[in-house]
Amino acid sequence: MPELPEVEVLVRHLGPKLRGRCIQAVEVFAPRTVRPDSPETLKSRLHQAVFGPITRRAKFLCFLLTRPSGKSLQLIGHLGMTGRMFLLPGDPPLPKHTVVAFDLGSDRLVFEDTRRFGRLTLDTSVLEGLGPEPLSEDFQPETFRMALRGKSQPIKVALLDQSLVVGVGNIYANEALYRAGIHPRRRCHSIRQDETRALHEAVRRVLTEAIECGERLSLDFRAGTGGLFYYGMASETATDPNAECFAVYGREGEPCLKCGSPIRRLVQAQRSTFFCQKCQH
Repeated sequence: MPELPEVEVLVRHLGPKLRGRCIQAVEVFAPRTVRPDSPETLKSRLHQAVFGPITRRAKFLCFLLTRPSGKSLQLIGHLGMTGRMFLLPGDPPLPKHTVVAFDLGSDRLVFEDTRRFGRLTLDTSVLEGLGPEPLSEDFQPETFRMALRGKSQPIKVALLDQSLVVGVGNIYANEALYRAGIHPRRRCHSIRQDETRALHEAVRRVLTEAIECGERLSLDFRAGTGGLFYYGMASETATDPNAECFAVYGREGEPCLKCGSPIRRLVQAQRSTFFCQKCQH
């Protein structure tokens, strides 16, 4: 599932390509994707609307549009597990798993989603109750520590709580805990102040590095290369210099890059957790 870095890269990619473009028509092929809006509502409200800035909040894409009346509205997108958005030049057949398509004149903005868990809606209530952005000034070590002090759950599970800090999913929670040397089963209230600071820094670093990696890759889906999902392997096995390098995620049984011990796997909150028994305490 795309996490904060993948969504941020897509926002930066689509932003300059969409700004100022007018929506001539909207096609909805999967009504569940636009709920709670109906396809008819989405089509009528977005007809002739013009794209403004595109931003990101947590794992959501936020499209600001201006209607012909001059009123603004916001379209919220979530990629789900398999969603991707891209511009399709000309008028070729739409991809098989297209769920929503926007006619922009010479191009179409395509939302393709194989498993159809993604969303594209005018309902902004999904943005309510979200925690601080991890790369913003709102995410401070001390407030992070205070929030953890009141929790008894395992730290790995807490990092996935979008009210604590947004955008950190399973992959980068694994990587941040490894960098900070914290065992994923540690209870939040047991984590010391120095460990909290190390984890705060690790979260910011793994997300920043993933964004930098993603910006080096092509998002030209027509060519069949690059793409939104740029998950890589460990640095010792990566052959592509632009590949994202993971220290623990997906590396069960492989040697730890620091001590050589085999990376272990356990399940927490129905998600796979990868860690080094010796390096994480």
